[in-house]
Amino acid sequence: MKKYSVLLCLVLFSIWMGVCFASEATDELLPGLEEKRVLEWRKERDQFFRTHVRSPLLPKEKAGFKGLKYYPFDSKYLFSGHIERYIFHIDNPKYYATFLTNKGTNKRYIRYGRFHLEMDGKQFSIEVYKSILSDKLFIPFKDKTNGKETYEGGRYIDAEILSGYKMVLDFNMAYHPSCAYNDKFTCALPPKENFLEIEIRAGEKNAR
Repeated sequence: MKKYSVLLCLVLFSIWMGVCFASEATDELLPGLEEKRVLEWRKERDQFFRTHVRSPLLPKEKAGFKGLKYYPFDSKYLFSGHIERYIFHIDNPKYYATFLTNKGTNKRYIRYGRFHLEMDGKQFSIEVYKSILSDKLFIPFKDKTNGKETYEGGRYIDAEILSGYKMVLDFNMAYHPSCAYNDKFTCALPPKENFLEIEIRAGEKNAR
């Protein structure tokens, strides 16, 4: 009996070690896989700007369009973790967040939660919203590159709700709203809660 108990312990230990190493390998591969996903997304975004009817570019601008400008991919700006969920009843005034737009109108999103992260040894939190019409998460934000290297009105990130209320927040996929290229478009302005006192040198940047 003792022999079988020892054998069982060895088997369980081997399985545990395998799970640990698989987890570490997955973590190591994540930045590489994410970089590939980011580069593919950027190609699709360029194609959208170049050919789509809803592109913010004018026909004459499309003709000479050579692609959007981005910072190089940097895994430093890639985060994964739990969302601190907000549970508000739909009748609660806090259920919806109302954003001012560049046109002076209002746009509503659902307050979904808060995401915590650490950059350069400092703790930050960012508010996460959800579209009323879909399950996509919406993270509008501003940082210290705005008005210098990136659009002065801030940038956006879209994300997905993962199992266990987790999400991947990748600033390498931060993008300018359409009104950065055509003021005929209506864009939500990031709320003060998402003004980050740090330079986010990742994602889309100004052409010049």
